[in-house]
Amino acid sequence: MFPLRDTVHARSFPIVNWLLLGANVLFFVLVSSGGEARFEQLTRTYALIPAHLSLADPLSWATLVSSMFMHGSWFHLLSNMWTLYIFGDNVEDRMGSARYAVFYLLAGLAAGLVQVYFARTSIIPTVGASGAIAGVLGAYFLLFPNSRVTTLILLFFLPWFVEIPAVFFLGLWFLSQLSSGLMALGAAGAFGGIAWWAHVGGFVFGLAAVNLFARRPFAYRRWYADEHRPW
Repeated sequence: MFPLRDTVHARSFPIVNWLLLGANVLFFVLVSSGGEARFEQLTRTYALIPAHLSLADPLSWATLVSSMFMHGSWFHLLSNMWTLYIFGDNVEDRMGSARYAVFYLLAGLAAGLVQVYFARTSIIPTVGASGAIAGVLGAYFLLFPNSRVTTLILLFFLPWFVEIPAVFFLGLWFLSQLSSGLMALGAAGAFGGIAWWAHVGGFVFGLAAVNLFARRPFAYRRWYADEHRPW
């Protein structure tokens, strides 16, 4: 299933979401512009490698942040950015830009820490914004239960477009990540080169923290009315 758009329209311009999209694209272009050898060197330096984290080296923990803006390929980057583009604007709309920026970064940190917990001895570099984006999806799951997601499904190589309730789409996505993570436990938390537990951790963080960052419904309605008065 590939999401194309959702049915909720943001009521304010999602400046932080666009800045995150731009930062991820810019970082990938800068990292990949020096050739394959340079790309591998920067990946080893700035990617999250659980086995390299050490309390004796506090700077090693900075990779929890830098890895959030790194991607392994254009496909990896574009698939993550497309998901963030679809769901992030609405979450920012409910939280406000400043709160959304903090929420996004904390979701990425939580996702990275969960991945480290389940793959403490792994030397596989972990890169990508998907952990932080999973936090956005967890928040969206609770904030917009009545939303629907227009989804592309390939049925015997024929495209089929269908609107799926967001709670079903995101719930199914989470269960797929959780089941893959459980299967990966015997492989140091990695399976098929994907950090499943980062996705699980980010999504759970989104569920748990959304009420701390989102405007209450009444306050949100009052803010929107004030901002859009005809005088």
